[in-house]
Amino acid sequence: MRNGVAVSLVGVGAAAAACSPAVTAIGPVRRRLAPRLSGASGGTHVALTFDDGPDPSSTPAFLDLLARHGRRATFFVLGEQARGTPALLRRMVAEGHEVAVHGWRHRCTAATPPGSLSRELRLARDTVEHLTGRSVEWYRPPYGVMSTEALVACRSLGTAPVLWTAWGRDWERSATPDRIVSTVLRTLRPGGTILLHDTDLHGRGDWRHALEATARLLTGPLAGSDVGPLRDHWA
Repeated sequence: MRNGVAVSLVGVGAAAAACSPAVTAIGPVRRRLAPRLSGASGGTHVALTFDDGPDPSSTPAFLDLLARHGRRATFFVLGEQARGTPALLRRMVAEGHEVAVHGWRHRCTAATPPGSLSRELRLARDTVEHLTGRSVEWYRPPYGVMSTEALVACRSLGTAPVLWTAWGRDWERSATPDRIVSTVLRTLRPGGTILLHDTDLHGRGDWRHALEATARLLTGPLAGSDVGPLRDHWA
């Protein structure tokens, strides 16, 4: 998808980040000022995405769950972790999922030394493409904070930045399956993008709660919805 959609998303991201990198991390502001950057398609398809993996102790459980329900998703992986789990990435692709990049390591773009982010993003992109044999189309920065350097790197790599319209806050210690589901549904609309996590390596929550919440969403509110990866979102 290194085409007009990617260029459009980068352009919208640049406009949003021109004011302040942190503004993209504020959901209501982002959804209003930059709907495409937020992952709002204007259609009915709901994009299901997972961040922070791959994690050999938890990601397989999410893949098993999605397989049981015949659903596909986009996994935003960290290059540092992907490098050590090649079989897991290949399983994602073999089962029809989309693999995107979340950076090399889980570090806020605003805290990354100048010049490092572009190198790290390219390394993450190249690592994932080498392991999967597929082009990487999407980038999502940790914490949803876009920076000018990140946007320039996306343009250079032909990788579109995309965030989310609904999240479960499943990384919080107080998160429960019920709370995660209700938090997602609070801002989810047709054409939206859901953010959950397939690991708790970078949060304080329990990935099992996110797993159960995913199951409840797929068998409940989203049972009759068109749910899938981002590659189908702007079709």
